[in-house]
Amino acid sequence: MTIAGCPFCDRIARGAFDEQGASAVAVPDGYPLSRGHTLVVPRRHLADLFALEPAELQELVELVVRVKARLAAAHHPDGFNVGVNVGAAAGQTVEHAHVHVIPRYAGDREDPRGGVRWVLPERAAYWSRGAGE
Repeated sequence: MTIAGCPFCDRIARGAFDEQGASAVAVPDGYPLSRGHTLVVPRRHLADLFALEPAELQELVELVVRVKARLAAAHHPDGFNVGVNVGAAAGQTVEHAHVHVIPRYAGDREDPRGGVRWVLPERAAYWSRGAGE
């Protein structure tokens, strides 16, 4: 099922994706954080990743692994962040489930420790707090 006006449904309908499986596709992020930033998107329009059927979720994860391998070969990043935003409180801005595969490069951030923990900056640097805090 596709939803008119959904940017991911529109891309799927146009065949504008780099890789595909029976129930998921991979598309370049429209606002990439780094060279190669890619989204893995289920074909079925659901806002919540956790609402996918187990077989759909399994294929989506398998496509994430394939995308990571392709990006590693093409761009030679030094690491990856893989992330999902589920719900507005978590920062989801497109109401179609998707997984970000973000290549990371040495020096792209002065101190990359904490990775995805920086979604709450005041809590991210846990290693700099005193014991028991």
